[in-house]
Amino acid sequence: QVQLVESGGGLVQPGGSLRLSCVASGIIFSIDTVGWYRQAPGKQRELVAAITSGVGTNYIDSVRGRFTISRDNAKNTVYLQTNSLVPEDTAVYYCNADLRERWYQGQRTYWGQGTQVTVSS
Repeated sequence: QVQLVESGGGLVQPGGSLRLSCVASGIIFSIDTVGWYRQAPGKQRELVAAITSGVGTNYIDSVRGRFTISRDNAKNTVYLQTNSLVPEDTAVYYCNADLRERWYQGQRTYWGQGTQVTVSS
């Protein structure tokens, strides 16, 4: 069974950085688009950044230039480097992956359990 596990969250001061990781494990034939989402208390979950299998990337305006998404296909891992963090970045960060377990199966979407990022002095 496929699992996505996020790590790297924590408490950081404004202006600080964190590197979030999302590791996919289990039977995996291919991973297509992977996205990092976040959900702050009382707010809807929002897509922050995404990376395609062709390593095209997209970001929401509020994080562009501060966050960088990347992937290591050999390790089935996607990273989110977060720099110049501000209190508004405080949220639970989730990864979401469209992947295929076997070559003859269609894609399915999987979610991780989330990692907390808190930006506070």
